[in-house]
Amino acid sequence: FKKNLKHRKLRVCVATCNRADYSKLAPIMSGIKFHPDEFELEVVVLGSHLIDDYGNTFRMIEQDDFDISSKLHTIVRGEDEAAMVESVGLALVKLPDVLQRLHPDVLIVHGDRFDALALATAAALMNIRILHLEGGEVSGTIDDSIRHAITKLAHYHACCTRSAEQHLIAMCEDHSRILLAGCPSYDKLLSVHDREDYKDIIKCWLGDEVREHDYIVALQHPVTTDIQTSIKIYELMLDALLSFNKRTLILFPNIDAGSKEMVRVMRKKGIEQHPNFRAVKHVPFEQFIQLVCHAGCMIGNSSCGVREAGAFGTPVINLGTRQTGRETGENVLHVRDADTQNKIYHALELQFGKRYPCSKIYGDGNAVPRILKFLRTIKLDEPLQKTFCFPPVKDSFSQDIDHILETQSALAVDLGGTNLRVAIICMRGNIVKKYTQPNPKTYEARIQLILQMCADAIRDAVVLNCRILGVGISTGGRVNPQEGVVLHSTKLIQEWSSVDLRTPISDALHLPVWVDNDGNCAALAERKFGHGKGVENFVTIITGTGIGGGIIQHHELVHGSTFCAAELGHIMVSLDGPECMCGSRGCIEAYASGMALQREAKRLHDEDLLKVEGMDMKLVEPVTAVHLINAARLGNSKAEAVLNTASTALGVGITNILHMVNPSLVILSGVLASYYQAPVQHIISSRALSSTQGIKIVKSDLEEPALLGAASMVLDYTTRRIY
Repeated sequence: FKKNLKHRKLRVCVATCNRADYSKLAPIMSGIKFHPDEFELEVVVLGSHLIDDYGNTFRMIEQDDFDISSKLHTIVRGEDEAAMVESVGLALVKLPDVLQRLHPDVLIVHGDRFDALALATAAALMNIRILHLEGGEVSGTIDDSIRHAITKLAHYHACCTRSAEQHLIAMCEDHSRILLAGCPSYDKLLSVHDREDYKDIIKCWLGDEVREHDYIVALQHPVTTDIQTSIKIYELMLDALLSFNKRTLILFPNIDAGSKEMVRVMRKKGIEQHPNFRAVKHVPFEQFIQLVCHAGCMIGNSSCGVREAGAFGTPVINLGTRQTGRETGENVLHVRDADTQNKIYHALELQFGKRYPCSKIYGDGNAVPRILKFLRTIKLDEPLQKTFCFPPVKDSFSQDIDHILETQSALAVDLGGTNLRVAIICMRGNIVKKYTQPNPKTYEARIQLILQMCADAIRDAVVLNCRILGVGISTGGRVNPQEGVVLHSTKLIQEWSSVDLRTPISDALHLPVWVDNDGNCAALAERKFGHGKGVENFVTIITGTGIGGGIIQHHELVHGSTFCAAELGHIMVSLDGPECMCGSRGCIEAYASGMALQREAKRLHDEDLLKVEGMDMKLVEPVTAVHLINAARLGNSKAEAVLNTASTALGVGITNILHMVNPSLVILSGVLASYYQAPVQHIISSRALSSTQGIKIVKSDLEEPALLGAASMVLDYTTRRIY
């Protein structure tokens, strides 16, 4: 018998209750249908799918070429609390016959609707395994209670976010039965949102004269725990939209208690006849994606606003408490206490027409393959009885189960004067894989290569079991990190001034992007992975081809009013020193950088004063700072004098830094750090104020500070905006 179980197809029943859950379930249904040798698909349709007032949306399931095994009329009309309870009861009366006839191995249930609770209750009592989608999330209404109740009934869980996974673990669910999959709807929306016919879709639903980014999508549902407040917010939203005077596509609310009153408010205000509004009961998901993607703004309290809209960077105004606790991208502006029309109108003024970085908090487009892989691991001969884990697992990083836990990771990009490097870096700072190419000389070629290398890394990340959360970019020059723009570049990187890096990379990869100067990235790397971890105030100084660095004050990076704080290489230590690449004279960089030492090495070499006995130097070998250091170690007094001047310049500059920002630690990074550490410590001991002489100068232990710092911008990032 066990042998037969092992080789027969897995019979999977997918139950869908409304237009919203179908958008999440349809990609899974397609994936199951695509593997007929492994799975048998049964589809059960119930709830508002079968109601004319809500668009008879079961037809779109049939149009998608799915065979519906059973249609159950389970909704008791009334749209109040009692009707919801009666609908649950009616579903419980009808479901046993259907489930007994279909006899599925697994029932897939989505979300937090009252219909889904009836499905999970019936299946659990009939000893049918349940896979629950999107458990562990928090939204602040009765939906939370229903969602968590379904979690306790379900045997397996496919959740969307890291936080949701942690919530499920904290709820004592078995970690081996939790899959961090991402939202299945992202599989579809990330693949089709760039359809060429989006303008035709906009015209079809909003009119010929409407342009992209110049209309609003509105979708507001009742909050069943506070119906009167949600109706009031709905009325204020409509008033604000009427005043804002932009073309608006408004969808009817769902079937929850209070929806009938909300429709009355809409009709009382004449929304269905108003020339600026298009009121509809349903929009097919593929077209709805286009409308949200190209909207000037989305407003309401639909989960689509805090979930799917973030994938496009569409501005969202979230009204009221229905989504309280949801993870959101920076595109979401919360108006939780939406008690006046003016407040909502002002939010529209702030958000309409803006674009934000694309966010993948809820998925990366690979949820369905993960879920199918998860389904294949279900062993029907295992005991059906659930077991709970007490106490909850607190640190899931210790787990290493290939199909359950992916490593949260960042794509780090380092733009140097010579090479362009990309790396996959995990939360602990381990470089999983690194890619290196020569840095092109032109802007177009450089951007194209960045995108190609990132795309290759993203593909490899799936095989390496890494979840890419975003892209961090370290580059030379002055950077505005708030806008993701390189303002001025170093001379080493051509065609790299006034360059918007965030927009083209975020748009192409559908990932959030952060950008900062390489010195600042080195400081961020030390703060997260190096000597600066847990240190409140410290300075990092890069001693390489140039001299740069970053300042951490009160655990935060200092950028300055024009983003040129911590240009440490251009602290002047002499009024009449050698010329610096910045155009000034006497900068630390003009004395102590790798280029400065190479310049002096060449001068001594040209004067035949560099080479000494015992020094191995080939005739064709280019002269570098290394030769200068080797010559000094072998007793060359001229080389010693140059290095003594360089060390003094760097030491005096760092002394000035100690007197200005008074850090508790100075970290030297870069190829020259090991040479400069001791002499700089000596100069500080002799020249600094007594109160700063004891500050330690340490050498960085990090091999790739620029890449690690770029990764830390992604790995440390969270957005929480409340208006």
